[in-house]
Amino acid sequence: MTLFQKAFIFSVFLFGLTQCKKTEHLTKAVVNENEIQYAEGFSLVEYDDFSILKVKNTYPDSNETFTYILHKNSSIIPDSLRHFIPIEIPIQKIIVTSTTHIPSLEMLGVENTLIAFPSLKYISSETTRERIDQGKVREIGKKQYLNTEVILDLNPDIIIGYSVDGDLKTYSNLEKNGQKIIYNSDWTEKTPLGKAEWIKFFGALYDKKEKANTEFETIAKSYNKALELVKKTDLKPSVFAGAIYKDQWYLPQGESWAALFFKEANGNYLWSDTQGTGSLSLSFESVLDKAKDADFWIGPGQFTSIDEILKDNPNYKYFKAVETKNVYSFSSKKGKTGGVIYYELAPNRPDLVLKDIIKILHPELLPNYELFFFEQLQ
Repeated sequence: MTLFQKAFIFSVFLFGLTQCKKTEHLTKAVVNENEIQYAEGFSLVEYDDFSILKVKNTYPDSNETFTYILHKNSSIIPDSLRHFIPIEIPIQKIIVTSTTHIPSLEMLGVENTLIAFPSLKYISSETTRERIDQGKVREIGKKQYLNTEVILDLNPDIIIGYSVDGDLKTYSNLEKNGQKIIYNSDWTEKTPLGKAEWIKFFGALYDKKEKANTEFETIAKSYNKALELVKKTDLKPSVFAGAIYKDQWYLPQGESWAALFFKEANGNYLWSDTQGTGSLSLSFESVLDKAKDADFWIGPGQFTSIDEILKDNPNYKYFKAVETKNVYSFSSKKGKTGGVIYYELAPNRPDLVLKDIIKILHPELLPNYELFFFEQLQ
């Protein structure tokens, strides 16, 4: 074979490869652009046979974005995406690390895939507690201190992790041992519907997009209907929140998730003009000076009765809301082992939180509604 013949054959072969790559590229057209409406912490772009899931805001001031390629068993991932973490869907075995993840699994009907969780006692769901009692969900440590040996033995498809301060050492160690971690930042969302929309994150992992969309749309419709209802009143009762902890009164900042509910329910939250999405740390005296004549005290820490409040600090009696017993708490409603139901379910069901607060502040707007999370303290 001559040098010219070799060169010709090579050029034909190279041209064929180029054509194949071009054809493969054309089949990877976007089927659905990112359809996430309210959540800022994740995005999802769907292609023919895989999806690109991106997660950010994993902790306050985080500037890192994590990218995952969701694919089915037979899917071909383009070379340009192979350096990202591939996740085969639908998930069969999962470990989650926050109770806020559990309602999404249950709403999607995939709670049987949960095989482990840290600090089992905090789980309130009756459905998942039954599985725990049956030994189907293992204890794997406390908070972010996870038991690596147990996790490696269980060998989940994925672990849903989160971080409050950017410390990812435990998760990095698990990754070095072959585990796949997907970070979840639902807790950093600033709006009620933003938190609730994370059900679509789990819907993508289980290839249950339509189910997730339907569940979220029902919640969003219920929430927005409540917003329309509250427009019927011009009354704006004054509200304060939080309680003393170690000589400091902690209460929501004006741009926080909790403060937004007061605003949406047409309440006058007395610290609504403060900036930030976390907590304020104030002296008892400064709170008393501003809130002593407030109409309602909503969310008084872990207190579950007026007597308990006064025993903790007799000076609480100087608040008008205590005197009139207009104090409402979610801490009295707990699961079988003491987990507070609100912490687990409220992020997924902001419509119920909003209706509760509307019922408290404007009972005439929801005459037949019964409080779901909150309870008036006696």
